[in-house]
Amino acid sequence: MAEYLVVGKSVPRVDALEKVTGRAIYSPDIELPGMLYVKVLRSPFPHAKILSIDTSKAERLPGVKAVVTGKDAPEEMVGFIQDRYILAREVVRFAGEAVAAVLDQSKLFGFVIFSEELYIFCLSLLEI
Repeated sequence: MAEYLVVGKSVPRVDALEKVTGRAIYSPDIELPGMLYVKVLRSPFPHAKILSIDTSKAERLPGVKAVVTGKDAPEEMVGFIQDRYILAREVVRFAGEAVAAVLDQSKLFGFVIFSEELYIFCLSLLEI
């Protein structure tokens, strides 16, 4: 039987020490000058017609650089079977479908500090 170099043998983890000591750097740890944070607003409804999305209140919040909806996103289909848009247009087809995205210069809307109260406020900006 052939002797393999890697298969069936223990391989040392070169990153183990950094991970167990907390010194490993992950993508959320990286901050660059002028970096924007994004929070995607997802539909709580399994099926709904989008009547309108008023982004004016969200755009006036300090630090918000842009609010993007399906009207602003490219019209090309995405997904494994290319059957949906990046952001919902006209109809939401499942609970959790992306409806809008808020780009913020601070971590206010980023995944780090985004609170349930802010999420509910952002949802209140949508008229579905």
